[in-house]
Amino acid sequence: MRFIWATLGLVCIALALIGVVLPLLPTVPFLLLAAFFFARSSERLHNWLLSHPKLGPPIEDWQTRGAINPGAKRIATLSIVVVFGISLAIGLKTSLLLIQAVVLGCVLLFIWTRPNW
Repeated sequence: MRFIWATLGLVCIALALIGVVLPLLPTVPFLLLAAFFFARSSERLHNWLLSHPKLGPPIEDWQTRGAINPGAKRIATLSIVVVFGISLAIGLKTSLLLIQAVVLGCVLLFIWTRPNW
C-alpha cells in the first residue's frame, strides 16, 4: 500500500509542476494531495516536500492556518477570469456558461474567504 501512496504522491507532484505553466491546472491542491500521500508512504519524501523552498511554504501555510498567499489568490482569480473569458469568446451555450459561472464563483468565494498567510 505504501508503494501506491508514494506513486500517487509523485503523480500529484508531476501534475503540480505542470500546473505551474498551465493556468487551467491548479498547483497547490496537487501539492496538498502529494503531502497527504507522502505522509502515508514515505517520511523522506514528505520531509523533502515540506522543506522544499518553493513547494513547501504553500503547504505549510495551508496545514497550519488554512491560509492562501495573497499573490496566489490574485493569480487564481486572474486565471479564472481568463478561462471564463475564453468560454465567452468561443460562444459556449448559455447553460454551460451558467454552470461554469456558478462553479468558478464558488471557487473564488472559497479562495478569497481563506486567511492571508
